[in-house]
Amino acid sequence: MMYFIKVKVNTMKRTGIVAAILLAAVIIFSACVRQQEYFRHSAVMTDYFDTVITLVAYTRTEDEFQKYAQLAEARFTQLHQFYDIYNSYEGINNIKTVNDMAGIEAVAVHRDILDLVKLAKEWTLSGQGKTNIALGPVLEVWHRCRTEGIADPENARLPSQEELTAAAAFTDSSKIIIDEQEGTIFLAERHMRLDVGAIAKGYATELVARELQAAGLESGAISAGGNVRTIGGPRDGNRDRWAIGISDPDAPIFSNDRSIDIVYINDAAVVTSGDYQRYYYVGGRRYHHLIDPDTLMPANYYRALTVVTPDSGLADLLSTELFLSPYEESRALAESLEDVEVLWIMPDGEIRVTEGLNRMLRSYGATGRD
Repeated sequence: MMYFIKVKVNTMKRTGIVAAILLAAVIIFSACVRQQEYFRHSAVMTDYFDTVITLVAYTRTEDEFQKYAQLAEARFTQLHQFYDIYNSYEGINNIKTVNDMAGIEAVAVHRDILDLVKLAKEWTLSGQGKTNIALGPVLEVWHRCRTEGIADPENARLPSQEELTAAAAFTDSSKIIIDEQEGTIFLAERHMRLDVGAIAKGYATELVARELQAAGLESGAISAGGNVRTIGGPRDGNRDRWAIGISDPDAPIFSNDRSIDIVYINDAAVVTSGDYQRYYYVGGRRYHHLIDPDTLMPANYYRALTVVTPDSGLADLLSTELFLSPYEESRALAESLEDVEVLWIMPDGEIRVTEGLNRMLRSYGATGRD
C-alpha cells in the first residue's frame, strides 16, 4: 500500500523550510532550491520487507514524481517476493523455494536472487567476517523462540545449546551451489536454509535507487527502516546535503527526535544495526536478533553500529558484519575497506567513529552546506 504527500517549495524566497522524516529511528532532514520551483513529494509504502519504506523526492511536477513512486513500489513488491523466506508466490521461485528444495534439486531463480546470494556467499568464503546467509537453521531456532516469547512472555525461553548445535551443522556456505550459466541455486544438504535478512533490504534499496536514477530522478532519498539511501542532493536551497539521523538506542520509541547525531551525505547510504530493533526478554534480560555464528548467541559488543558507504547493499551487510566482531577487529575491518565509515555505540553509551566520519557528523561541526 502506498500513500502520497506533496509540499511546494518556493526557492526564490529561501524560507528555511526543514522537512523531517522519522521512520524506524531514521530522520531525513531537507530544506529548500535556489533558482527553480520544485515540489517536495513523499510516498509511504507499508507492505515490504517488514518495515515502512518512504520515498522522498524533489520534482517539478506531481506526474514526474508519480512515475518514480510507481517504479519504486513495483520493484519493492518484486524484490520483497524474491527475498521472502516465509511465503511462496504463484509463478515465482524465491528464497523460500530454494530452501524448500534443499538437498532435493537446484532451483532456477531470477538474476536479482542469484546476484544477492552470490555476493553474500563470496563475502562469507572470503574469510573477512562472520555474516553468513547459510546461518538460516540457527536463526530459525532463534526466530521461533523469539516469536513464542513475545506471544507468551511468562514462558519465554532461550534455545537450548543442543538445538543450536544441531542447527549449526547445516550452515556451511560452501554448500550453496550456484550455477550462473543455468541460473540456479542448490543447497547441497536437506536441512540447509538461507536467511538473507542481513543484506536483502539494503540490497533491494540499492537496486531501486539505481533504477530511479536511471529513470531520471536527480534528488531523492529512500528510507527503509534502518536503511537510508540518498540520490543527489536536496533541491531546496538552505542545504546542499541530506541530513540523516543516527538513532539513539535509548531514546523512547515514540520520541519526536530519536537521533543521537546527524550525518550529512549525498549519493550514499546510511545503515544501522542495533540490539534495540528486534528482541524479546527471558528472565528479565533482553536477547536481540543479531546472532554470532561462533557462540550461536546474540552478540553484545555494541548497542548499535552505523555504516556510511555509497552502496546500500554493502552498508547493510557491513552493519551486521561489524556488529558481530569485537571492537578492535571491527574497526580494523572497517578501516581496511575503501569508502566505508562507521560509528559504534558501545555498551556504556560511548560513541566511537572512524576518522573520515568526523567530517560528516554534526557533533564534529559538519553542516548541510558546502
